[in-house]
Amino acid sequence: MTTNTLLKVTGLQVAYGGIQAVKGVDFEVPEGELVSLIGSNGAGKTTTMKAITGTLPIKAGDIEYMGKSIKGQGPWDLVKQGLAMVPEGRGVFTRMTIIENLQMGAYIRDDKADILADIDKVFSIFPRLKERRDQLSGTMSGGEQQMLAMGRALMSRPKVLLLDEPSMGLSPIMVDKIFEVIKDVYAQGVTILLVEQNASRALGIANRGYVMESGIVTMGGDAKEMLNDPKVRAAYLGE
Repeated sequence: MTTNTLLKVTGLQVAYGGIQAVKGVDFEVPEGELVSLIGSNGAGKTTTMKAITGTLPIKAGDIEYMGKSIKGQGPWDLVKQGLAMVPEGRGVFTRMTIIENLQMGAYIRDDKADILADIDKVFSIFPRLKERRDQLSGTMSGGEQQMLAMGRALMSRPKVLLLDEPSMGLSPIMVDKIFEVIKDVYAQGVTILLVEQNASRALGIANRGYVMESGIVTMGGDAKEMLNDPKVRAAYLGE
């Protein structure tokens, strides 16, 4: 294992409800890279993310983070170690305000002054959240909730940020905004694993990509090369 690989998935198998959704997945997320995992709906991408973050049990294989196995660890332990996820469907606390949601993102921390500074930093990334800081998050649009979910994850100061389908259900303008933010967060030094059905957008901002089909990884490599690969273009870009 190379010293700069932050996250390494080896032979991962996940089964639930009598279905084996992930059948032996291998991929790596090197430190300082943005890695995209693409594939059609039902390919096993979200299941893989849930297994990495400890919300689904692993049937076989291993997940290493910073050179050590994290198999069997709970999500709360992983957040403390710098692994944060923005789940599919956003998962904001709908009866809490924007500011309360961001404070929840910092629940593992006790450095109050730095927490306040990080809230200001999130507001600088998402000015719309600052305008509505006292609004209940359940009354926000889907795009605004996606911004809040990303901001909340950043409050834990992650080393690796996992994003599961961040553009799902959003308007084209909001999709543009979310992808701009992903690029901004990455530019600040956060390593990112992005699961996304919008293959062209995902590969367009990534360093490397992996294609997942029916529970296995069928292709991986340089994201720009994959973006120009005829097989990828035919299967995922409608060309």
